[in-house]
Amino acid sequence: MPEAPANTNWFTYFPKDYRWSAAICGMVSAARWGASEIGEIDQVGRKLEKHLGNDNVWFREWVKMADKIRALGISAERKGYNLTAAEHHKRACSYYQMAERFRTPKDKKALDAYRKGMDSFKRYSKLIDQPKIEYVEVPYEGKKTLPGMLVHAQNTKKSKPPVVVFFDGLDVTKELQYMRGVEDLVRRGMSCLVMDGPGTGEAIRMRKIYLRHDYEVAGSAALNYLETRKDVNAKKAAIMAISLGGYYAPRIASMEKRYKACVAWGAIWDYYDTWKKRIDAAYKTELSVPGHHITWILNTKTVEEALEKLDPFRLDGVVQKMRCPFLLTHGADDKQQPMHYARSLFNAVGSKDKTFKIFTVKEGGSQHCQRDNLSIGTTYIYDWLQEKLKA
Repeated sequence: MPEAPANTNWFTYFPKDYRWSAAICGMVSAARWGASEIGEIDQVGRKLEKHLGNDNVWFREWVKMADKIRALGISAERKGYNLTAAEHHKRACSYYQMAERFRTPKDKKALDAYRKGMDSFKRYSKLIDQPKIEYVEVPYEGKKTLPGMLVHAQNTKKSKPPVVVFFDGLDVTKELQYMRGVEDLVRRGMSCLVMDGPGTGEAIRMRKIYLRHDYEVAGSAALNYLETRKDVNAKKAAIMAISLGGYYAPRIASMEKRYKACVAWGAIWDYYDTWKKRIDAAYKTELSVPGHHITWILNTKTVEEALEKLDPFRLDGVVQKMRCPFLLTHGADDKQQPMHYARSLFNAVGSKDKTFKIFTVKEGGSQHCQRDNLSIGTTYIYDWLQEKLKA
């Protein structure tokens, strides 16, 4: 991986490895929601220092830590210390999933670790008192379903509160999304349907539902499901997605007019162009996952086939159709998506009510999806949603 510049302005645990540093930074920033402990991160980090870029060692050491924390959770459960157990299980899930994310193809060891992570989160969800987390299945294309978690609103007297549909990105999961501040979102009187969409999380690993350019199919499926429920107001629904979700959410909101607001947590404009440049550079650029991740989620055998499938992943000609309020957040020092993509997206969106929030180096949150200061990003986004949905 390329060496980070000497004047880098974000936390780089491994200055010569952007991908590993980005993963560590994300875990550290999510610590305030119980996703990690700095001491546990440092224990693993010290073991990884001499094995820079070796994803097998990354997987091995993070699984070891996850197993250790999971054992603490199970022990606490047996003693009846439910809240203690819940805290341990949440961190164990985070470590399992961060271990597995760099391991492709997804062999038995990878999938076993992922299943342990999902089980740890399910244990967490059953042990806590608040918020209420409900596992749901969203009907999708005939007999298929997409896995989701409906996190119920707090601090509201409304029997049918507004709801936010939250899709992930290229390499995120519904469990990791939850640990990026969903607890703070629902405290603002909105429910949140956190989804593993096509190409991500459990949907691809356990159900082989691959990435698709027409993501509005998944977006409409989520809204159709919410309309069947009596405990949310599907007529006051927003769509939000993170990272590559900067493509998903604007496309969904442009094609599915029932959504009343849209948040692109990080900009995507021309995803074909993004990957063409990455492939031409032999992946020697800032990436959050190994380069071959793209062929896996698109179900292709070669990068050439992947590029063919990526050709329609462009928002020009689509977002001009958007009419609902739109928020785009982007880091001024985003290493994965340059600012000109963000400006192109914002300028093209057809909504009259649109906001472009750039997080600067000085205020924090200037990296990709504010991973260097998640609280700066989440508070801005969730307050905006609260206002637009009148939660």
